[in-house]
Amino acid sequence: MSETWSHRADLAEAAIQERHAMRLLGMPRTNLAAVAWPPSWRETTFLHWHYWWQAHYLDCLIDAAYRRSTKLRRRRIQQTLRGIYVRSRRKLTANRYYDDKSWLALAWNRALKLDGFSRTKQLTALEFDILSGIDNSTGVLPWRRNETFFNVPSNGPAAILFARTGRLDKSREIVDWIFDNLMADNGLIQDGIRMRMDGPEVVDKIYTYNQGTVLGASLEIALALRQDVGLAKDEPIDSFDHSERADASVFYITHIRSLVRAIARHLATPRGVIVCLPEETHDGDGGLFQGILVRYLADVAVRLPEDSRENIATKKLAARLVIASAESMWEHRLEVDGLPIFPSDWTKDARLPHNYSLGPSTLGEAVGLVRINERDLSVQLSGWKLLEAAAKVAAAAAE
Repeated sequence: MSETWSHRADLAEAAIQERHAMRLLGMPRTNLAAVAWPPSWRETTFLHWHYWWQAHYLDCLIDAAYRRSTKLRRRRIQQTLRGIYVRSRRKLTANRYYDDKSWLALAWNRALKLDGFSRTKQLTALEFDILSGIDNSTGVLPWRRNETFFNVPSNGPAAILFARTGRLDKSREIVDWIFDNLMADNGLIQDGIRMRMDGPEVVDKIYTYNQGTVLGASLEIALALRQDVGLAKDEPIDSFDHSERADASVFYITHIRSLVRAIARHLATPRGVIVCLPEETHDGDGGLFQGILVRYLADVAVRLPEDSRENIATKKLAARLVIASAESMWEHRLEVDGLPIFPSDWTKDARLPHNYSLGPSTLGEAVGLVRINERDLSVQLSGWKLLEAAAKVAAAAAE
């Protein structure tokens, strides 16, 4: 089964490379992904390009290279990093949005584990820019520069980044703030807090990807704390004296277990297929939300220590959500020239992106009533993320 999911992930990679990948304005040694297929001239010239979608495209390229590293894949990652850098006018920190920058820094740090990649001053500057954006009064990041909205989209990926780059205390401070302020009664994570003249206002919307980033950050923190007290991967934490860090690791793992159960209860079908909430869109930025969630569910399924019955049950539940979602999405795909087009809703059939933005062909399209979600790169990247997550879970189960 592991080989099946790996092959399907290869097909997802091939589909996006065939339809979306191209040089930036024909420049050698660059690679970016057009944000729609078939693309309009604004998309092939990258006037319309989306900084954070490119970061997730880069992350998917790295997933494929982690699965099977090849010279072609590593070169494509280098070219994509260069494409993002050049398209950003060689100023990656100019972007006002801290979530965008955190996604890029996260992906870039993952690339450092591949042969031929090393830390650069541009990456260090990007990380420092994110760190320096933390608000002194709240201890967390605003959504964007000079903003008074403090939300999970910015702080979730930043907390993962900080935990992975040796800033564990800062990561803990962010995640603790989320747990203290943004837990809904149903066990899911709310969106953020907006500072008003009359006091803070909780923005209580629930988004799928916010659950994923909080899972990811909590897992990184818990594993780092276990390592600090000398625990092996699956060694029971009760076998050690309960130092502050050992107890703290249990705190984050308990939150992981609770959050995975809430996701299964409120964000998945009875079969276990992840679905968007009514307030979420299935296109544009929203097209990435499900894919981000399953990436970190797969992390839980593979990396959560098997040191208790509760953890083993959580790992199994996270794995079931990933595999059930992947099976459903694969069942509902389309194929064009032997390569898949993934549905924006993993429980429904994909639609052919026939409205190519080359001019409306019907009155409905002319007045903007028809839009095919599957045309968006974000939707197809979510599908690729899901298949990479399924391949990772299946490979771990086969070991």
